[in-house]
Amino acid sequence: MSPSTSSGTQLLPPYARTLLKVELSVAVTLAKKKEHVSDILNIAPGAIIQFEKSCEEMLELAVSGQRIAVGEAVKVGDKFGIRITSIVLPEERFQRISETNP
Repeated sequence: MSPSTSSGTQLLPPYARTLLKVELSVAVTLAKKKEHVSDILNIAPGAIIQFEKSCEEMLELAVSGQRIAVGEAVKVGDKFGIRITSIVLPEERFQRISETNP
């Protein structure tokens, strides 16, 4: 956690700070594609799956399946990382549940 983030958490009530210890699944999506079942069954070691996405396009960062940010791929030592370039605004993260008439 960055220093600015940790200092901000001190302002939270104790019950809210305990929520910060909950672990969530974080995933970076390189690309998505739909394939026929027959093509998927033919995948073997060494197979190459080509995507329409360019190498320069942004990657998506999702937390528990919800897209929260986009960024670019970076190399961190001998590891892969993502540099966040923009955050999805909260109102874009949530969708209104349509009301049904009784």
